[in-house]
This record gives sequence, structure tokens and C-alpha cells, in this order.
Amino acid sequence: MSRPWHALSPTETLESLQTDAATGLAAAQARRRLADHGPNALPEAPPKPWWRTLLRQFASPLIVILFVAAGLAVMLGHVGDAAVILAVVLVNALIGTVQEGRAEKSMGALRRLAELHARVRRDGRELDLPARDLVPGDVLLLAAGDAVGADARLLTVAQLQTAEAALTGESVPVTKAVAAQPEATGLADRHGMVYAGTHVAAGRAEAVVVATGVHTEVGQIAGLTTRAQEPPTPLEQRIAQFGRWLVGAALVLFAGVMALGLWRGLPLADVLMVAISQMVSMVPEGLPVAMTIALAVGMQRMAARGAIIRRLSAVETLGSTTVICSDKTGTLTRNQMTAVALWLPGQCGPGREVTVDGIGYAPSGALHGAAADDPALHALLRAAALCNDAELLPPDGERTDWTVLGDPTEGALRVLAAKAGLDLAALAAAAPREAELPFDADSKLMATRHRLTDARAVAPRRVWIKGAPEAVLRLTLPRDGAAAVQAAKAAAEAMAQRALRVLAVAEIDDDPLEPVAGFDALAGRAQLLGLVGQIDPPRDEVRDAVAECHGAGMRVIMVTGDHKLTGLAIARELGIAREGDTALDGSELERLGEAELREALPRVAVFARVQPAQKLRIVEALQAGGEVVAMTGDGVNDAPALARADVGVAMGITGTEVAKSAAKIVITDDDFGTIVDAVEQGRVVYANLKKVILYLFATSLAEVVVLLGALIVGLPLPLVAVQILWINIVTEGTVTVNLVMDPPDGDEMKRRPVDRDDRLLDAGMLRRVALMTPMIAAVTLGWFAWRQGQGLPLEVVRTETFTVLAMCQWFNVLSCQSATRSALRLGLLQNPWLLGGLTLSIALQALVVYAPFMNDLFHTVPLAPSALLPLVGLASMVLWAEEARKLLARAVGARS
Repeated sequence: MSRPWHALSPTETLESLQTDAATGLAAAQARRRLADHGPNALPEAPPKPWWRTLLRQFASPLIVILFVAAGLAVMLGHVGDAAVILAVVLVNALIGTVQEGRAEKSMGALRRLAELHARVRRDGRELDLPARDLVPGDVLLLAAGDAVGADARLLTVAQLQTAEAALTGESVPVTKAVAAQPEATGLADRHGMVYAGTHVAAGRAEAVVVATGVHTEVGQIAGLTTRAQEPPTPLEQRIAQFGRWLVGAALVLFAGVMALGLWRGLPLADVLMVAISQMVSMVPEGLPVAMTIALAVGMQRMAARGAIIRRLSAVETLGSTTVICSDKTGTLTRNQMTAVALWLPGQCGPGREVTVDGIGYAPSGALHGAAADDPALHALLRAAALCNDAELLPPDGERTDWTVLGDPTEGALRVLAAKAGLDLAALAAAAPREAELPFDADSKLMATRHRLTDARAVAPRRVWIKGAPEAVLRLTLPRDGAAAVQAAKAAAEAMAQRALRVLAVAEIDDDPLEPVAGFDALAGRAQLLGLVGQIDPPRDEVRDAVAECHGAGMRVIMVTGDHKLTGLAIARELGIAREGDTALDGSELERLGEAELREALPRVAVFARVQPAQKLRIVEALQAGGEVVAMTGDGVNDAPALARADVGVAMGITGTEVAKSAAKIVITDDDFGTIVDAVEQGRVVYANLKKVILYLFATSLAEVVVLLGALIVGLPLPLVAVQILWINIVTEGTVTVNLVMDPPDGDEMKRRPVDRDDRLLDAGMLRRVALMTPMIAAVTLGWFAWRQGQGLPLEVVRTETFTVLAMCQWFNVLSCQSATRSALRLGLLQNPWLLGGLTLSIALQALVVYAPFMNDLFHTVPLAPSALLPLVGLASMVLWAEEARKLLARAVGARS
């Protein structure tokens, strides 16, 4: 092609690409072009080679210290000790490499679940395809909120505006047109084009794809840029700070051990090796790996239950959520709008109501209260069906039920017309659309202009309008004056009190419908045709989910575009609004100052008729009051509120791509219960991480106390350096990672939300450490002192002490599974991963005690099997002490 795409007319573009706007590409054509052009995706960074991931495991200052220790051991003639240290470091690095690779694969799988989709026309049918399957010549169908999946030449537009800041830096949406432009036109001024990486801010359009993948404008830029990594999450920052504190403590410990050892007159080489190993034991190396696995496991569990995590920070923040601001339609309700009541204005009286049978999208049901040939009813239904962008699709080979393609509210109007016996195709043929003002969230109106083919029509053209009753009534010039307006308002109010969503429909004969003038030009000229009341039945499971939120210390607030009375009625039915709770609509919210809003928030259960910009204000007001806010949304204008919320939740079915990009979580089924499930899983992940921290800190501190105690009282060193390293990395490592796989305790949603500033080692955990650590140290050091006093060989006593300490770790990990529930009741079968880890740890300990080649390396001797039983009994004291504490805690809890 010699001329750029923006310089060609729509017709020339279609001819060049050998495609048809009305039917799109044939399936066979699309397959051939996909094979020729490749997937519509930017080249992904090549996977990092395993050896680079492995080398990164050695970048820790702690590992450097171990290498120094190994070097010193060689210089001092301890070649075996050096070999063990290096072997342990290598094993630890291999474990980290494997786990990091698994976490990366999990993240990749979740990214594929959240991939971009696009609506296209192929073989004359509208399809929803992954954007990576787009090919040049595909006809794209774009609407407000859609992300543009490829570079495309516009064919038709209706009030189209696109946000192109990501590509051009243009800060405001760009108005688009279809006219060709000069070849030299710059990228930011090519109004006949839309580009991958941008999104539709308003209006609708059809466009033909002209470039995909690396050939798009963003694809060419991508080759010059690198993707920034997501910043550390708050939890990662707290763990890093915790680690720095431990490193500082370890350095002090190193100096203390050296001073004590030299004061005791111990050989410098032995003291140096033990001091280094103790410094390393003070820092839980397994914590970063455990954290990565815990978050990855949590993400996978949430994905299995319909919640795709797009930001790692969402997993930890979910456990702290105190308020969930939820949309109503589709989240709390079924999102199958059904028209159940109509109101027709009377000539001189208050008007009359028509009731409608049937629920759902199947056009089966009767209308009661008006004759089938009633002209007023026919006028209302025709306007509602034609001022409409939805399609009603019958069952076919792919669909088992009647479905609606488009907005459910508009779909319900099409179903209503079909129930009344109107032929939808004939209606469209008799009044083809010529122009439109697409639905606007701020004005809450939509208007279309149609050419009437019926020669008997009063005017050759007609404009039909639908929208919120108060918005439509502002445009009407009623035949019967203020009384008719009041009657319509009263009817709308009565419908809203029955939890119905109310739309008003009006018409104007022969109006030009100028897009530039907008809806203001229609004021005072429209004729009200009537009201339509729709209901979206609440989901059966939502009431239980709301009750679960209340039990978990979380508030639920409904934020909806519906009428205040409609929202409040649904909120009361679901248990969201309780005694004394109120509702605020957008106009009332606008009149409140910031202080007044914060004062009113505790009593507000429903925000109704809010504009998208007001959602952001609600989030900020809640956060200013100390709340941790989860906010749901689906529209492009919801993106600022989703991004500002602590946890933005986008709807996977009805949500726009822009909303999904701004959110941290995407709910694949648009179900409120899935959000609650995600909160529960967030709490599980955080609780399991706290178990790991408790276990690692208590056991590492116990090792330090054992060594310092021996040095202070004048005993020989109970353990040699390689034995300490074995306990610290191998014995602990085999169970630490598996502890994060613990299933839910079952009472997560009965606890209060995790405090935003919760410490990794809180007061309750420190009290448990104060029991665990002295018990482990007393058992280990006591056994060593007693057996040493019996005059047994030092290697035998050290081997027994080494084994006792390992057994204490095994019993202690069972104690760490719950702060109150007995380990005997929990059992190991609830976490087969932990059972496997303990089995492996026991097998490895047996190997290091009984294998001759391991005896030399770890300074151990085989123990008689009969000698193990008293060791098990002694080590179990760690478990029994914690069981006694739990029993007391349960008794105190029961009395309170």
C-alpha cells in the first residue's frame, strides 16, 4: 500500500483489505490471515533462563556470609564442614529457583485468564473473540468503555471519543470522524483512526482492522521500551523491614557469640563457625519463598472460585477490607432485567397501569390492563424497542436459551415488545435509524432519530427518547400541564417503592437531533409516552453473603445508578440496609460538604443515582474515615474510583476493558458472593503467612538461646555449625513452605478485619513465642546437660541433642497451625502437604544420623532405636505446653 490508512476513505480501505463492512471476513479468510500475520500480540519478554534465576538466589548478603564461612572452614582445615555449608546453600538456591519458576507460571496462567477480548463481525455474525485472534480486515464493533484491540480505520461513528493519552499524551478524549485526511497528518490528529492500547471514552463505532501485533503503533513503540515491574506490596515492605531488623540483631548476636566463645577459651575456628551459623539461623531464609508461595496459592485458589487477581497487593489487602461498595445490577441481582409494569399517561386523568407476566428473556407472558391494539400502548412499546441498541437472540445450536446481546435494561424492552406481539424486524424496517445521541451517564438519556416509511405518519421523521424519569420529564411539554407531570412523577415514585427500575419514554415529531447541541436542544419539545418498570431479581445467595460480611466485621454499601427508593428496597430485602439506615442520591450527595458526608456515612446503606465521578468521592470519604474500601465497577468512568479504592473489583462479564485494567481483581461471574469468597481467601493467605512467621521466629530464637545458654553456663557447644545449618535450612525448610498450604480454619469470616497497620509479630504471637522458645531451649539444653553429666561421648550427646532439636521443630510446626484449636483435633490429614513435608524431614534426619557418609559430614553417630523413644517423649513437651495454653485460651474465651 503506497498511501497511509488515514488518507484512504472507508470504501478504499475495505477494498484494499478485501473485506465487507456488512459481513466482515469469512472464517476461512480469518484463519488464513492469522497464519500469515501471526497472533495480534506484542512479543513477550523471553523467559528468564533458569541459570539466571539460580544465580539471583546467591545475591543475598546472608548467602555471601555463608560463602565466607565456607572459605574460612577450608582455611582452618574443616573441609567437610565447608562442603556441607556449600551443599546446603546450593539446595536452598535450587528450592528458591523451583518455587520462583512455579510462581511465575502461575502468574502467567492468571494473565491469560484476564486477556483482552474484542467484538467483531465475521460471516455476518457478531462474535466475541480474544484480541490476539484479530487479523487485518476484521470489522471491529466498538462502544464506550471498550479497549481498542488493534489499529483500525473507522467506517462509521456515533459521537465517538477515544482516550489516547497512553499513545499520544493527549490528556482529553479525542473526537473521531470518518473522513480521510492528508498523508502528512500526525498521529495525534488522525481522527479517522483508532489505535491499539487506547480505549473508547464515549459513543459507538465500526472500524476495520488495518494492523495487528508488532505492526501497530503501540507495537512499534513497545520495541523501544521495557515494562516496569509492580512496586513492592505493603506486606513485602513489612517483611523486608522485619528482615533488616533481624539482620541487625544477627550482627549483635555474632559479636556476642564471638565474645563469649573467646572468653570461654574455645578454639577460634569453632567459635567463628558457630557464630556465623548462629547469625544465619537468626534470619529466616525461608520466609521470602514462603511468602511468594502463599500469595501464589491464594491467587490460584481465588481464580478457581472466579476471582482473578491482577495486582499482588490485592491478596493481602483483602484481609483488611472493612467496607465493600457494591454495584447492584448483576452483582447483587441476576442481571436479567424484566419489564413487569407499564404506566400510560391519561388524557385527563391520572393515567393507567399495565402489568406484564413472565420473568427472564424468553418473550413469553401476557400484558394485563390494556388491549393488544391500544394505540398508546403500541406507541410506547415501539419507541422502547427502537430507541434501543440491544438484540434479542433466540435459542440456536450455540444458545440453549433466549439471550440478550447488549445492555440488559434495553434487552428487557425488546422482550417486552415481543411479548406484546410486535414484530421487531418489521418495526426496524418501518422506521430505520438515521441518527442518534448515545446514552450518556451524566444526562441519563438516549435519543434516536428514525425515518418513517409509513405514508400515513404525521411527520416523515421521529425522535424517540428514553432515560431516567426525572431527566425525560425535564424535556417534555405535557399536553395537560403540570398535573400530567405530577401524575408521571407519582407513578414513577410508586414503581420505585416496589423496587422497580423505572424508565420514561418520549417522542418528538420531525426533530433534526443535532449531536453538537445535545439533549439540551430537546428541552420542552418532547411528548411523554409512558413509563416502564423493570425488576432485576436479587441473587438467592447474596443475602447469606451479606450476613457473612456483617459477621466478619465488614459493612456493605450499595452504590447504584438506580432510583433511591429502588435501591433502598433491594438493600432492605438483602439485609444491606438495617434499622435506621438511609439512602442518599447523587443530588443530595452533591449538596453535602466533606465533613457532613463523613458524619452521614455510618448511616448510609445506599448511594443512588450517583454519577461515576461521585463514586470517587465516596471512596475517598470512606478512606478518610479510616476504612479499607473494596469498590466494584464496570464502566469506563468507574476507572478512577476502582484505581483509588484499596481493592478495585471489576466485573468480568459486564465490565469494560478499561475498568478491568484499573481494578486489582476481576470477578469472572459478576457475583457478589465471589467477592466475599475472595475476602475470605485473602484472610486465609495472611493468616498462613503469620503462622510461618511465628514458626520461623520461635524456632530460630530457640537455637540462639540454646547456644548462648551453653556458653554462659560453661558447657561445651551443644551443636556444631553444620548441624545448626541443617536444622535451620533443611529441617525447617521441609515444613515451612508446606505450612502456607493450610486450608481455612473455618472461622475466618467470624474474625474482625486485619488491621491496616497489623504487625508481622503482634502481641498475641509474641506471647506464644515467649512460651515456645523457652520450652524448645529448655528441652534441648536440658537434655544436653543431663547426658553430658553422665559422661557419655560428646559426639553421642550432640547427635541426641541434634535429633531432639529437630523433633522439637516437628512438634512445634503442629502447634503453629492454630492459636486456639488443638493440634490433636486438627490432624495432619487436613494439610497433606504438611504431612508430606514432615515425612520428608523425618527421612532426611534419619539419613543424617544413620548413613555413614553423612556421619562424617555432620559429626553424628548412629543412635540405638530404643534411644529414640525418650527423645520423642521429651520433644513432645513443646506440643503439650502449647496445648495447655490453648486449653486455657479456649476456657477464657468461653467465659467471655
